[in-house]
Amino acid sequence: MSVILHFIRLCSLLLLVSSYSKAECLIDHEGLCDPSVTITEDTQVEITEEDLGTEIVTTTTTTVTTTTETVTNENSNDILDGSNGYVSSSKEGDMDIDWGGQGSASMPSGNSCYGLGTDKCAMITGSGNTTSNMGVDGMGTTFIQTVDISELNISNGGEVKYSIEVDKQDAQDRIYLHITGINGSNTVFQGTDILSETGVASGHQSYNGSFDFGGVLNKLTIEVGGRDINLAIGPLFDDVTVDVFYNVINTIVTQQITTLEEIYYLNIFDPTEIEFVEEVFEYNDISFDDGEIDFTPIEPETEEVSYETVELEIQEFEIDFEIDLPEPEIVTVEAQTELELELEIEMEMDLEIPEPEVEETSNEQPEEETTEPNSEAVEEPSVEAEDSTEQEEVQQEETEKPVKEPSSKEKAATKIVKKIDDKARYDESNQMKTLIVMQILGNTKTFFDTQSTIVDTNVNEYLNKTIEDNYGILFDMAQQQTIDEMVNAQWQN
Repeated sequence: MSVILHFIRLCSLLLLVSSYSKAECLIDHEGLCDPSVTITEDTQVEITEEDLGTEIVTTTTTTVTTTTETVTNENSNDILDGSNGYVSSSKEGDMDIDWGGQGSASMPSGNSCYGLGTDKCAMITGSGNTTSNMGVDGMGTTFIQTVDISELNISNGGEVKYSIEVDKQDAQDRIYLHITGINGSNTVFQGTDILSETGVASGHQSYNGSFDFGGVLNKLTIEVGGRDINLAIGPLFDDVTVDVFYNVINTIVTQQITTLEEIYYLNIFDPTEIEFVEEVFEYNDISFDDGEIDFTPIEPETEEVSYETVELEIQEFEIDFEIDLPEPEIVTVEAQTELELELEIEMEMDLEIPEPEVEETSNEQPEEETTEPNSEAVEEPSVEAEDSTEQEEVQQEETEKPVKEPSSKEKAATKIVKKIDDKARYDESNQMKTLIVMQILGNTKTFFDTQSTIVDTNVNEYLNKTIEDNYGILFDMAQQQTIDEMVNAQWQN
């Protein structure tokens, strides 16, 4: 016992058992994370021991902290579409209105937009060769705007995707798209894609691209620029779209605390009390509700007992005995009883010839005389021998009589009674079953058919009579006379 308690004391230290799975998408991750669910379990086991004198209480508290991290990808939809609420109609990507920027530009429509459609489009007309406000070289004209996306609450990185329609009629012209990501006053990322460089006869093309970022993002600056080399027809563009895809990480932390209390009693209870407690737990359903203990007695299953059911059960056991048990062999045992032994011993003693007594009359020893046994004495043992032979034959006949074996019905009835549990032997149904078994064995099925009623007799008249005790009266008179004589004797003295 002391070794176990010492071991429990050592286990009272905090035990940490954790199951950890590394998250695939960290806070500083750049780009989109793969959608996933990461579950982290942290288990802490604390064991305390309290000695209350009469018992030792060991409390084991297990705290399981489960952290479920779910990663999903969300989409802002096109932030240059006025219907999504990020920009006004003058800043939309359909290029019906000039965004404003550096250098000269025009907003043609109809056939002047060539492959971009008949509605309005944007044309780069500046021929300069400077650096734009976003730091891009070879710029003559820019269209630029900054879009606030702080309402998306982006904090775990993501990806900015764009698309743009371009028609460059002069191969010597150039056009590019630049996007800068901003968090407050800090630059999160910068990206420039040259859509069509000088010397490439691209004509009408659709361009798509993307830029990865990490952390927090709340603003985007979008710049489309280039230069018109020959000052004829500059690069044309239309239908600019920008979508922000970002990671959303939801973390759910749940805690499950389980307390197990073990009580080791220090042999202070009487065995009778322990047996009583065991019976309470055996015959009651115990439940705990709001700190209160409720005992609900377990109702035993009552068996419907009738003459027919018991008789059928006995018949089933009879069949089993007839099938399983072979007919017992009757063995004749010849036993020699104590009476036979005594008779044989007496016969042997009577048949022995006793030696005569020798009387000494002188110093000379006369010759020993042997007397022959009387003929009558010899005949008596023969009679006794005949009687013992007859008794032996009677005993042999008695021992050779076969012992009556119980019938299969009696065996079946005995087995049914033995099956009854000791604790339930005095149950109402079991008492009835035992009584019916006795009826079946005694063939007294109609035992209860005729019942007589015992009528109580009025004994009040006997209680009111007084029986005179004549002997008691005489005894009282004698006692009184004795007392009177003692008193008179005192006065005389």
